[in-house]
Amino acid sequence: MSRLLGLEPRQLVQARQQLITADLLAYDQPFYQVLALPPAHTPALAPRVGQSLSVGEILRRAVEGGGV
Repeated sequence: MSRLLGLEPRQLVQARQQLITADLLAYDQPFYQVLALPPAHTPALAPRVGQSLSVGEILRRAVEGGGV
């Protein structure tokens, strides 16, 4: 998974733990499950801006603290 996402193994572990802590990911080796956002986190009529990002880019930004 780290090679696929272009992350160092320790970065993958850190990003995975952050997503688990935020209740956005369930992980039971070797399975990952992306969880739904709770309604409070769903932007209500907010338009999308910018470009689409890959999962790898989102995780890289989360690990680097840059946000999405």
